[in-house]
Amino acid sequence: MEPILLIVSSWWWVAPAAAGVGAMSYAGLTARGRRARRIELDAARHEERAAYRALHSARAELRAAKAEALAVKAGRDARALADARRKLATTRQTERAASLHLRAARDRLRATALRYRAMRRDSPHPIAELVARHDAVTARWLEYETDAGKALSFPQMLDPQHPPTLAFLRAQREAQTLRGAATQDKVAPETYLAYRDAVQAAESAFQAAEDDALGIARESVSGLSWDALPAPLTTWLPRAADAIGEAARVVADVRDAVAKRQGGGAPPPDEPPRG
Repeated sequence: MEPILLIVSSWWWVAPAAAGVGAMSYAGLTARGRRARRIELDAARHEERAAYRALHSARAELRAAKAEALAVKAGRDARALADARRKLATTRQTERAASLHLRAARDRLRATALRYRAMRRDSPHPIAELVARHDAVTARWLEYETDAGKALSFPQMLDPQHPPTLAFLRAQREAQTLRGAATQDKVAPETYLAYRDAVQAAESAFQAAEDDALGIARESVSGLSWDALPAPLTTWLPRAADAIGEAARVVADVRDAVAKRQGGGAPPPDEPPRG
């Protein structure tokens, strides 16, 4: 818990400093524009190769599980056969998941190749886009630090012990840790992939924490009754409603007078009825 509390208490200097370090190190990366532009394509190829190796390994394990199940079946050991069948079912699921993962990796590779071919020299580099997304998540979270209204309305977003907030802080810490390596001069494809996944995890975790805080706020508001409100508030609300209604009537009178002076004779069609 202490590392998370440290993030919360010292975020004001950690985030800007990290952003500054990332900007300085990224300047060296942009000096080699072509390498920076193709890092996403290289990473997609690396991901496709890794997915192919994972599928090959999963198929080998599936063949071994099938052979083991046949051998156990011949021995007529019911308990061992049940274990072998469970293992076979698990390896089949793993092989199916690996096959789908490879298909998705190949689709991403094709899409990334098309994007790379369409990229201009002045297009933002993939790492620059990731850094911008990461900074956007940080800025959205810092709004709860700087906006007193948000801090009071959604205190869970600043509570490191609240599970969704804790999950976001951990994901954000992971992304911040990987950011330095991903914004160096020479970036390996696996480093780019790790930072990309960390940024995506931080975005998802922040959205989940924000949705959770909003849901809690809605439940607390919907659970209030008029009798439960403080006495000054119950007195002020009707007066405020009356004042708003009186202001609307004054505005309607002014509009009516202006229309008559201009020769319109009648108020505009969207004129609300005056009480």
